Amino acid sequence: MAVKELLAGLPWWVKWVAIPVIAVAVFGGMIATAVFFVIGLLFKVLVFVALVGGLIYVVRRFSGASSSSSSSSSSRSDW
Repeated sequence: MAVKELLAGLPWWVKWVAIPVIAVAVFGGMIATAVFFVIGLLFKVLVFVALVGGLIYVVRRFSGASSSSSSSSSSRSDW
């Protein structure tokens, strides 16, 4: 017996209200954990990008100021 045949004789409110409510009650913790994991991961990626961007900004600002006074052009071979 297929799922479609099982649900065919049931009222609409069982298909569209009761079954989703039971699914959320049973799997709600797992769904919430997955959602919070994804949101936490996106937040950490955003913090990482902001920190790396800030580091690049600070390094370019200070290395650009010190190297411009000593030489007019800086090359990556100085590293």
